[in-house]
Amino acid sequence: MDTHTTAPAAPTSTMTPDTLRDFYRRYVELANSRDFDRMDEFAHDEVLMNGTPVSREDMVAEFRRHTEAVPDLSWEIQELLVDGNRVAARLVDTGTPVAPWNGLAPTGATVTFAETAFYEVVDGRFKHMWYLMDAAAVQAQLAG
Repeated sequence: MDTHTTAPAAPTSTMTPDTLRDFYRRYVELANSRDFDRMDEFAHDEVLMNGTPVSREDMVAEFRRHTEAVPDLSWEIQELLVDGNRVAARLVDTGTPVAPWNGLAPTGATVTFAETAFYEVVDGRFKHMWYLMDAAAVQAQLAG
């Protein structure tokens, strides 16, 4: 007779809600300061982004693609919620495209749009990331 019992699994993150909020704020600061070489502090070697496996290097390349097309792109946190090891953020993004971006030609107009993002933190770094930006607002603003 097997009397061995299995202990409950340890939590995947020991970060408190306040620690997670600070972690996310530092991540947004990293994006706004273009300090992408520090992304290993925030994301695993591979993350699931909108359900697709993506290397951290590919994630950084995507950030660089956005900020090369929109050099003054900035992210501003409007609302930040933490539940266990999950983070939800509502952001307002602003910038002036100077090169084609997301299939849209630059017009000299500055765009401001909403972004909603959700994250799951595992072992102190992002493992799952989902985001959605208001592309229709960007199109309308660039159309004049």
